[in-house]
Amino acid sequence: MEAAITTCYRHPSYETYVSCTRCERFICPDCMREAAVGHHCVECVKEGQRSVRQARTVFGGAVSRAAVPLVTYILMGLNILVYLGELVRPGIVDRFAMLGAGLTGPDGSQYVYQEGGFPGFDVTGVVDGEWYRLLTGAFLHLPPDASSFGSLPFGVLHILFNMYALWNLGRVVEGQLGRARYLALYLLSALGGSVLVYLIAPFDGAVGASGAIFGLGAAFYVINRRLGRDMQAVNRFMAGFLIWMLISAGFTSWQGHLGGLLTGGIVTVAYAYAPAKRRTTIQAAAGVVLLAVMLLLVVLKTSALTG
Repeated sequence: MEAAITTCYRHPSYETYVSCTRCERFICPDCMREAAVGHHCVECVKEGQRSVRQARTVFGGAVSRAAVPLVTYILMGLNILVYLGELVRPGIVDRFAMLGAGLTGPDGSQYVYQEGGFPGFDVTGVVDGEWYRLLTGAFLHLPPDASSFGSLPFGVLHILFNMYALWNLGRVVEGQLGRARYLALYLLSALGGSVLVYLIAPFDGAVGASGAIFGLGAAFYVINRRLGRDMQAVNRFMAGFLIWMLISAGFTSWQGHLGGLLTGGIVTVAYAYAPAKRRTTIQAAAGVVLLAVMLLLVVLKTSALTG
């Protein structure tokens, strides 16, 4: 009497006599996955992976996914691409830089804002509803001559310094926070820097990722304190960071730096000390509340500028 022929449940044309040790379905070599005892089929392996809890950092970031600083790479790529765009079309800087309030003359030149404006002059900036400048300015950098902002000729050094800092800080912070939290921190810090510029120096133009990077610096400090690490080296790093903010105040937007630093610190404290049981909810709520407060401040400042 002939034995019944058994075939792979996924490939019926393949004769096999090996079964999955978990579900006992017959599987061919292409469907076999090594297991502690025998072999498992593809579906059983996927089911087992879903039931295994993914390792996470103290701050809620997925360990395996954060191993590659993908968001840092993307942010660096965006900044570099935008800078190349500036070289091709320099007008991008004036069009999308962080500017609270200004006047554009008939010749396209920028003038100091006056309430009510002047005939023939167009009001520009956040005060005129160009809210996108609060974020787009954080992806722009000083052009090679830096003449449009009257500052020292940083040129290419501006973006090089910022990308170097982003590369060093971003990898560490992203590895601890995970991609989603890290991206939220970066964007909120960039926004916080722009908001403080708008509140204190609304007539000054500002560009650069420095506000977001100062936010990452604050996050780096909070993360190391939360993890109980030796703070001597971290304190020296932060002291250098703050000294640079003071030195650069003469030729960069110190308001953007300070705003990013404060925002990054607030966001990371919420990340670091949220109770584990409701961690994600509290972290998300803190971000939403902070965003709402910053937008409210923009609305109030706009109302003050427009009378």
